[in-house]
Amino acid sequence: MLGLKLPTDPRWVNIVEKNIEEILTDHAFCEQKATSTAISLIVSFPEYTELVQEMVALVKEEISHFKMVHDIILKRGWTLGRDRRDDYVVQLIKFFPKGGSRTTQLVHRLLYAALIEARSCERFRLLSEELQDKELADFYRKLMVSEANHYTMFLGFARQYGNKKEVDTKWQQLLDFESKIMANLGKNETVHG
Repeated sequence: MLGLKLPTDPRWVNIVEKNIEEILTDHAFCEQKATSTAISLIVSFPEYTELVQEMVALVKEEISHFKMVHDIILKRGWTLGRDRRDDYVVQLIKFFPKGGSRTTQLVHRLLYAALIEARSCERFRLLSEELQDKELADFYRKLMVSEANHYTMFLGFARQYGNKKEVDTKWQQLLDFESKIMANLGKNETVHG
């Protein structure tokens, strides 16, 4: 369903389980960044009314996810750690050239967002199935569905606002590029790393 070309090695969950506090901190900041992305799309493309409406709803959902993760951190007696660079996203956003028309810029941003959500969904599925911590496994099962909906929403908007055939070609190229990035990741207790 997600179209990812390289699945996460299930042994990544073993790395996560050794430092649950780290994955939760990273996850909290991923939710905060997803909130920021939705706000940025509103600010950058206010003329796309349907997109704006969906991004407003997404802001509310993503910030509520941030709160849920933060609440788990606090419940376990920890505090939110510091944000760190997301090497996955830093590498991913180098794929499309900068510039182009506003529509091209929008489509590229929507494709990036779709792929980040798809990878998050895939990782959350793995956590829901493999984590020994049943509370967290259940938590990630619930979030997995939400991430899948976000992935399809962003991809749908890219196809709606761009040339569908061109968008589908770019999507496949981006998936190929992402698989090369993922070949070198999966060694850290981060959502994408």
